[in-house]
Amino acid sequence: MTDSSGAPQEGPSFGVLAQYLKDLSFESPRAPDIFLAQDKNPQVGADVRVEARPLGENVYEVELSIQASARSGEETVFVVDCLYAGVFQIAGLPQEHLGPFLMIECPRMIFPFARNIVADATREGGFPPLLLQPVDFVELYRKRLAEQTQAPTPSATGPSSRIILPS
Repeated sequence: MTDSSGAPQEGPSFGVLAQYLKDLSFESPRAPDIFLAQDKNPQVGADVRVEARPLGENVYEVELSIQASARSGEETVFVVDCLYAGVFQIAGLPQEHLGPFLMIECPRMIFPFARNIVADATREGGFPPLLLQPVDFVELYRKRLAEQTQAPTPSATGPSSRIILPS
């Protein structure tokens, strides 16, 4: 990149090198019986996790894991697990901004694709598409940082993130 005088301009650069589905699982353990006695308003819950790791110089993989399930009383209606990832090239970003960028901006870019896969999987499983609400990746990142500064205790429910970055 150059400025108006033709001199090289330095600054952060960013690119999405790839994005892909790493793993997908859909289960409806009580099919076909669940369709005959199905509650029209099952309880749906979702857990979102983010992981980032370096692949090479200025290249990182960011994984977005979505685990969602629906229950009707004590019966599991369906369970869907989606692991979607992207490979990002990030250069010229100060080290203190790298973690937030990887854990907030990168998953924000790939979330719509993962959301669509989850919706398609539930629809193809015979249920209404599960349309996940947008995720506040900033809040997810802040919660994870707060957990890391305290004695970390694994949470069984709710959104979480996991940070694996170069030291």
